[in-house]
Amino acid sequence: MSKPSVAELRPVVHPDGVKDRRSGEHWAGRLYMREISLRWTRHLVTSRVTPNQLTYLMVLTGVAAGAALLIPGLAGAIAGVLLIQLYLLLDCVDGEVARWRGQTSITGVYLDRVGHYLAEAALLTGFGLRAADVFAVEEPAPNWLWAFLGTLAALGAILIKAETDLVDVARSRGGLPAVKDEAATPRSSGMALARRAAAALKFHRLVGGVEASLLILFVAVLDLVRGDLFFTRLGVALLAAVALVQTLLHLVSVLASSRLR
Repeated sequence: MSKPSVAELRPVVHPDGVKDRRSGEHWAGRLYMREISLRWTRHLVTSRVTPNQLTYLMVLTGVAAGAALLIPGLAGAIAGVLLIQLYLLLDCVDGEVARWRGQTSITGVYLDRVGHYLAEAALLTGFGLRAADVFAVEEPAPNWLWAFLGTLAALGAILIKAETDLVDVARSRGGLPAVKDEAATPRSSGMALARRAAAALKFHRLVGGVEASLLILFVAVLDLVRGDLFFTRLGVALLAAVALVQTLLHLVSVLASSRLR
């Protein structure tokens, strides 16, 4: 079987709306990864690899990114960034292969969502363990406070995703169709203004895999200059605070909108 060209693939695997989904497509996907993924997908669609196998590999890569952060110094942070980029690539490719072959499935969607939960939780937990100096490289003994804060950030990131996903669960059980993007606008004008301000600041994205990995690399460079873990620990505290605040604000936003009606 001959490989399809990128031009042949694009209208099938990137149908109208894929790159434009406000809540479904990551900025990195729109900016560059969807173009890179097409070059991989054209080779994979003629292989024996299934979309679900690619999703499993995506999950393993995301979890490995968190584990890589246990490597001390700049090397661990660089490995984390590279693995998250590979995770994002696989997150694009699995769906593209499924669409080209007509193999989209509920199982695939479920595995994809579980993968997002696990990858972001692993990255933030790994960041906390890195800040705790779990192998006692910088200090005589690990400081488990930072591991706790990293785990707290991971829990917040999971809850934020769960609050979004549970909207569909609640609507399905209530016999309602899937929610539309416009339903996310709060009914109160004050809440709508607050939501627009939060969206403009985009601080909530800091607990996402791509953004968090870049922050981790940035603070690792600063720590290399300083010679300790000060900025890594500051970063963990920041992400824990963002995750907790965003968990509460997102819950309020869901309840104040028309998503459950």
